[in-house]
Amino acid sequence: MKLNVIGLSWLMVAALALAGCATPTLVTLQNGTQYLTKDLPTTTNKDGFYEFVDIAGKHIKVKADDVATVKSD
Repeated sequence: MKLNVIGLSWLMVAALALAGCATPTLVTLQNGTQYLTKDLPTTTNKDGFYEFVDIAGKHIKVKADDVATVKSD
């Protein structure tokens, strides 16, 4: 029983640590469309696109010129 309590405690600590790594971000496009992401979008300078996964799990790729703002919560 004591081993289960210790294991559960470590599992909770690990889950909280991983949750702290994510940075929710709001990406707003020039046309007003907004995407809420789980983490900061990655930018690829060579082709000029932002790539990210929204909170629904959909992979999004938009031109950097179409992005108005990127704000982390």
